[in-house]
Amino acid sequence: MEITEITPDEMIMFHIGELAINATIFWSWVVMIGLVIVSWLITRSMTSELEISPAQNLLEVIVKSIRDQIKEIGGDPPELYMPFVGTIFIYVITCNILDIVPGFVAPTGSISTTAALALCVFIAVPYYGISQRGLIGYMRRYVEPTPVLLPFNIVGDLSRSLAHAVRLFGNVMSGTMIGALLIMLVPFFFPVVMRLLTLLTGVIHAYIFAVLAMVFIASGTEVQRGAPEKEEGDADDDLVDDAI
Repeated sequence: MEITEITPDEMIMFHIGELAINATIFWSWVVMIGLVIVSWLITRSMTSELEISPAQNLLEVIVKSIRDQIKEIGGDPPELYMPFVGTIFIYVITCNILDIVPGFVAPTGSISTTAALALCVFIAVPYYGISQRGLIGYMRRYVEPTPVLLPFNIVGDLSRSLAHAVRLFGNVMSGTMIGALLIMLVPFFFPVVMRLLTLLTGVIHAYIFAVLAMVFIASGTEVQRGAPEKEEGDADDDLVDDAI
């Protein structure tokens, strides 16, 4: 296998006229359509009775876990952030878990996918920040404690988003490459071990990506939630420490 074939963007699945559909686009749509269908199948028969189906029980556990995690990080009320953060988490964890299925290529192993997700987070931070603190209140964070820090704060936000994208891409791609090398060296034992390791690390990477997304959003809305008076930089550091 050529090294370029490891990247989903380089794997052409089929053509629609002159348009080449690569593995990133194809499997992204497969995952999204699959999640929509599964969600519809589970939610169409939801009930408030004491006896519920295993699928509804699993869904409630997932939703409650996401809600509690968002609230713990600082997203209060958590219902405000759940549609965005929860969607990102479920999409990323589904892609990473399905990577153990033979033939499936995780879209999160493409820098274009992780960059798109990081861009969504980058846009969500000012969106939630402005909605909670107002335009003036949100923009004030860039010039506190002194206007001299304005360019540094802007660069910090941009570099943070870049690191957010590269972190997930690097984790997924490194796991794929190491797995491919070990399979070539020891084709019988290591595939099973690597599949299990991929499953574990995929869950961890999805959790970290979603948590960091919520940390960035919470850092832009903390003052409005009535946090103690402190420097903005200190507030961001505390949020990151709590997430870790």
